[in-house]
Amino acid sequence: MTGSSNEGIKTVLHPVSDLAAAKAVYTALLGVPPQHDAPYYVGYEVAGQHIGLVPNGGPQGMTSPVAYWHVSDIEAKLAEVTAAGATVKEPAHDVGGGRLVATVTDADGNVLGLLQDR
Repeated sequence: MTGSSNEGIKTVLHPVSDLAAAKAVYTALLGVPPQHDAPYYVGYEVAGQHIGLVPNGGPQGMTSPVAYWHVSDIEAKLAEVTAAGATVKEPAHDVGGGRLVATVTDADGNVLGLLQDR
């Protein structure tokens, strides 16, 4: 296999129905306060990983946690995984600060996230 590199899973986003309740649980679990705390998103940085809470699944309509693989070239990786049989669920787009994200589904409907920092 060749193609674009990946740095592994470094980001996991969790859809939550009650942000305040979820924040209390994740703060206790992770042992640190959130580094980003807003009504639309709460994010933690722990041991080189980013854990995010997304109220009501956000605009992506998330229904379960999504693990994001950090990649060097999101468009190349999208081309590779779709050529291998994945289906694009959410095309690559900028979510702020030059961060690009996309999601695909595998043959079993599992959602896989891709993330590229510029």
